[in-house]
Amino acid sequence: MTHDDPLTETLANARVVLFGFDGPLCDVFAGLPAPEVARELTALLSAEDGTAGTKAALTDDPLEVLRIAHEAGTDLGQKIEKALTAAELRAVAVAGRPTPGAAEALQAARAAGRGVAVVGDNSAESVRVFLGLHGLEEYVTTIVGRPSEQPHLMKPNPFPLITAAEQLHIDVTSCTLIGDSLTDVQAAHAAGATVIGYADGPHKAARFAEARADAVTGDMLTVAAALTTL
Repeated sequence: MTHDDPLTETLANARVVLFGFDGPLCDVFAGLPAPEVARELTALLSAEDGTAGTKAALTDDPLEVLRIAHEAGTDLGQKIEKALTAAELRAVAVAGRPTPGAAEALQAARAAGRGVAVVGDNSAESVRVFLGLHGLEEYVTTIVGRPSEQPHLMKPNPFPLITAAEQLHIDVTSCTLIGDSLTDVQAAHAAGATVIGYADGPHKAARFAEARADAVTGDMLTVAAALTTL
């Protein structure tokens, strides 16, 4: 692998590596499926607001249910957010091992002298618990999770990336984000950071290329290998 490779080049130019949580580091809902969590949250929401509950029943994404709850009212949003955080803590306890290559990538980033942060739309508590369960907390300098009571600041809003950069006392344009969704690419572009698309599913690589990700990989071990060359 040479520095002509887009992945290595992107990492070589980054002073901080921002890791998305769900995907690049962990399959959060592997043991407790996201649709099941969404149904739990929707049931809670429906008991308080039938209209919002009906809308939420159309999605199997817990984060979308959270958005709908906050649109319905502050108190409802707080109640659903508390329930979602509790569900995430249950989920990471049964999620299994980190994404293959994730631990190696975290270790290699630190060994290469890069700052390391985890930025995600899951609660910071769930990220912290997962890292602790798997002995990875020592490799992560800062965690920026879901902004409490402010779902509009989740990705594709650049807020999580900018916040992580501020906490690490570095300009966000010196960061690269490794993420598994188009909202990660959009957030990085909005922040002025570079972005590596983690294509962990079919057709994702093409979508990332179309969205102008700086590099694309289907394997976190490849990220670790690239970091070891720096």
